[in-house]
Amino acid sequence: MHVLWVDLFEISMRKIEICLSPDLIHRYSLENKIVVVVDIFRATSTMVTALGNGVNSILPVEDLETCRALKQKGYTIAGERNGLPAEGFELGNSPLSYLNGAFQGHQIAMTTTNGTLAIEKSKKGASEVLIGAFLNLQTTTDFILEHKEDVVILCAGWKGKFNLEDSLYAGALASKLSEHFDRDCDAVIGMSDLYLQHRNNLRPFLNQASHAKRLQNHHIEADIDFCLELDVFDVLGRLKNDLLVRF
Repeated sequence: MHVLWVDLFEISMRKIEICLSPDLIHRYSLENKIVVVVDIFRATSTMVTALGNGVNSILPVEDLETCRALKQKGYTIAGERNGLPAEGFELGNSPLSYLNGAFQGHQIAMTTTNGTLAIEKSKKGASEVLIGAFLNLQTTTDFILEHKEDVVILCAGWKGKFNLEDSLYAGALASKLSEHFDRDCDAVIGMSDLYLQHRNNLRPFLNQASHAKRLQNHHIEADIDFCLELDVFDVLGRLKNDLLVRF
């Protein structure tokens, strides 16, 4: 009887996986799962900040030209490539630009080097697409625990490559969900353990990250510090009809 109970318990456990690059997402089934897309430095951190400061919605766009044209349709356009603001755009990719309700009530169209592409790749078959950040980690955790679907955390990475900051966030979220999810994904085991080792010194540890160094070269250390703050906002970013909205 005890063995049967254990077997039934294991069957009922939900599954959590971490995809370490958008270039690997075709290896994962997203059907009827919650997908959490994360680009800590900086797209999803910026999106969470924008929604937390009253932006009505964000339209993620893959390419610069499509995004630029949306200005004629009433969008405030935000564009970034290789860590720098794109030419001809009203905004780049800094979360600090949205503080104090600077764009409250606006509709934002946004294109970034990695994050918006990862969002596009996450859509197929998913029951929910969320945007993840340290800035709303607890809110995202609470939402997932209230639902019954399996979870895939998709790290935006850097141009298809693994990066440290997104993977550490994935480990943070996975570790907070660990009591309720099966940990048979090696990336979940590895990234959860890495996060737990460094959770008390995230900033010094992530100073080593390649993208942190890119941003430091552009003299935007303040963005890095802000993106690593925990639970600043209690909003959830959800993709609804191709628009990111707060919940």
